[in-house]
Amino acid sequence: MTAAPRVEVHAGPEELARSVAGELLRVLADAQSAGRRPHVVLTGGSIADAIHRELARLSPGSGVDWTAVDLWWGDERFVARDSADRNAVQARTAFLDAVGVPAERVHEVAATEDVDDVEAAAAAYAAELDAHGPEEFDVLMLGVGPDSHIASLFPGRPELDVRDRSSVPVTGSPKPPPERVSLTYPALARSRATWLLVSGEAKAEAVARALSPEHTSVAETPASGVSGREETVWFLDRAAASRL
Repeated sequence: MTAAPRVEVHAGPEELARSVAGELLRVLADAQSAGRRPHVVLTGGSIADAIHRELARLSPGSGVDWTAVDLWWGDERFVARDSADRNAVQARTAFLDAVGVPAERVHEVAATEDVDDVEAAAAAYAAELDAHGPEEFDVLMLGVGPDSHIASLFPGRPELDVRDRSSVPVTGSPKPPPERVSLTYPALARSRATWLLVSGEAKAEAVARALSPEHTSVAETPASGVSGREETVWFLDRAAASRL
């Protein structure tokens, strides 16, 4: 059984981003010191972008060898490879290029020019995970939406129930763009540490619902359905924590 979630509340998004980036660099340095090549699942969104920029700023002198870190994605938008909507483009702009992560260590989801449709993109990503994914991720980072969605697992959607594969296509997403690829709950569960990163008052109700002992079902509150094997940490700013 995993331990109860830990909640860290920071003054604002800047402090939250700085704390998460520093903690991630510590985890990566420790893993590499132990002779392991760490695997991390990245997320997108405004707070992730702030964390990524802090990673670029703090990496020099951290002891982390970014050429020996594998990066994955909790979800991705099925759009053109150079689209600003892609989480991978956001991360590359913010820190991947700056810290020198080799292309072969960045496991991207197929874009529209790579495969025929979103179903093929999801199948290809599942195959990539099967071929090159770890037994467990060192850190899984997830944003949480105002509706409590994580990755591209939205309330009331059939993707929440998929258990026979590691990634799933999403069509008709309630949040644009409409086509996406998302890790499933079984894949998300393959993590030592699961970190949920939440900033802003608009998400305070979703945070409170997910962390409540009387929370509604996972179908209504997807963020309540994830936990790390060793730790689950909610990194919040004061606004996101305001209803706890």
